[in-house]
Amino acid sequence: MFFHGIQMRYLIKQFPFLNPNAHVSSKHRDQLKDRIHLIERFGLEPVHLLENSPDYPIRKCLKECFSFGDVVLAFQELSSPILQLSKHELGVTYLDVRHCDYVFVLEKKWLDFFKEVQLNKPIFVVNDN
Repeated sequence: MFFHGIQMRYLIKQFPFLNPNAHVSSKHRDQLKDRIHLIERFGLEPVHLLENSPDYPIRKCLKECFSFGDVVLAFQELSSPILQLSKHELGVTYLDVRHCDYVFVLEKKWLDFFKEVQLNKPIFVVNDN
């Protein structure tokens, strides 16, 4: 399973396609340096995902992804090309949110958005503030 964490405000703006180039101007200095490094290495800045494995369980993936946003999208499959960024991190050129298999949110209030965009996927509220 593959996991992507995102802030809800970016998900709302970009839905249904997540593309790392959409918010280049709002990136911090370290993020811009990382972006340049990835473009030099792969020719593009990919959307980052974590892949679970026996030594990197789903719980850890979710925890890490929630450090990047209040929504985590889970995919059973990814479209090509898939880049291996590190041992547990993969990258793709874009993500189509409509193809996710599960959604995890930190707040119940986000359920209305998914209902509005008719994303009929299992949604789990991990922490209702």
